[in-house]
Amino acid sequence: MIRELLSKRFSYLIILVFTVTNSILIYFNFYYLLLLPILVITGFLYIFYLDVVFLIIVFCTPLSFNFENLDIGGVGFYFPTEPMLLAFTFIYIFKSILNPETKKQINYVKSPILLIIILQLLWIFITSITSEYPSVSFKFLLARSWFIIPMIFYGISFFRREEKSIYYFFIAFLSSMFITTSYTLINHMFNGFSEESGHWVMWPFFKDHTSYGAILAMSIPINIWTIYYTRNKLFRNILSTGFIILLIGLYFSYTRAAWLSILIAAVVFLLYYFKFKFKWLAIMVVFPMIFIAVNFSELSYLIQKNDSEHTTENFSERIESMSNVSSDASNLERLNRWSCAVKLFLKRPLTGWGPGTYSFVYAPFQSSKDLTIISTNFGDGGNAHSEYLGPLAEQGIIGFIINLFLIGFIFISTGLQYVKCQNIYYKNLILVIILSLVTYFSHGVLNNYLDTDKAAVPVWGLVGIFIAIKPFLGSDFHKEHK
Repeated sequence: MIRELLSKRFSYLIILVFTVTNSILIYFNFYYLLLLPILVITGFLYIFYLDVVFLIIVFCTPLSFNFENLDIGGVGFYFPTEPMLLAFTFIYIFKSILNPETKKQINYVKSPILLIIILQLLWIFITSITSEYPSVSFKFLLARSWFIIPMIFYGISFFRREEKSIYYFFIAFLSSMFITTSYTLINHMFNGFSEESGHWVMWPFFKDHTSYGAILAMSIPINIWTIYYTRNKLFRNILSTGFIILLIGLYFSYTRAAWLSILIAAVVFLLYYFKFKFKWLAIMVVFPMIFIAVNFSELSYLIQKNDSEHTTENFSERIESMSNVSSDASNLERLNRWSCAVKLFLKRPLTGWGPGTYSFVYAPFQSSKDLTIISTNFGDGGNAHSEYLGPLAEQGIIGFIINLFLIGFIFISTGLQYVKCQNIYYKNLILVIILSLVTYFSHGVLNNYLDTDKAAVPVWGLVGIFIAIKPFLGSDFHKEHK
């Protein structure tokens, strides 16, 4: 009794000291001590409740903002997710060292996908040593690590630990996507839903409309799955309303690649639904890619430069402009970046120029005939605009092959498991993983965002879910969902 009384008095004393001290500091315009309770609570969660921190990070991802865009010195990270992911990574590694049982619980080496991911990280490390700018490349490696370790290594154990963990992961991400999309649409409404304002109304949560559209497209299959597996009628109605919000947001994102990625995902759904033969699908995909690769120089030569950028708010005209490589400046600039990526690769074919260095080195490789009205002579306009050609230029032919092999193996493995799986819950879940990743990696032909939290968290999270559920695909772990 006395011990409890002393404990209460000690707590009251701490609160009193903090209040008095903070009041004095605020009087002298020092406000940073206000963060102390938040830091204490956060530290407590990191030590004892990593699952909660994991879901908080997922929730914060669509709501994070880039410090580089806030004119505070170009710090260049997404807050609060990336600092939280960095701390999460170190704490998880530290706990894993102290608790060897963690490795036994997850059985990492049984997943070929995970082995390829580790191989990719190893090659990124090697090419960071040979990089044109090693500091940039090692920062890229660190960022890739703090995405992969929490989302996949920790995610595997998280998704296996509880039946509804996958559902919680999806809800955490979708909830903030609903908030972000609603904010964007309201902001867009005040600007008349114009195409011009559509490029910036999602700021500060997304840097541009293309990344915003890509994540919206990836969210739609996930949203459909959560609606189907939500039993509470009120919550299901909320999710259905959110689905409508996402569709409206996608339309007014004015992101042609995102619209196309949804169409591709719909085609893939029909192929699986009607059990289309894989060999015919492979022929449909591989032959056009071979044709483009063989005739790349000739196709590039036929592209003519135009002095004006084509923009329109008409949906059909914007879809048509996707194939317009003779008058649409955004398409021409993308081809300019791709051409530079190929030239960079030819200059350093084995190890490339270093992970994350494309935007620092591509400027001298631009040809005058490929420049557009949105090109920059200093080459400060961004990356290679491709999840495939970017690694080719930055990590050489080996990095390119590892990247292709990883993406291809993910889709082959998920596709085969979908065909073999008899459990309807898992079958639908695998299909959602396939469709969501299809939207991203088809969009990845035209853009690349895996170096940002917005794309990395859901993409690697989905991969982590598949690795986690694979051992249970023949079981009744989710028998109530049959």
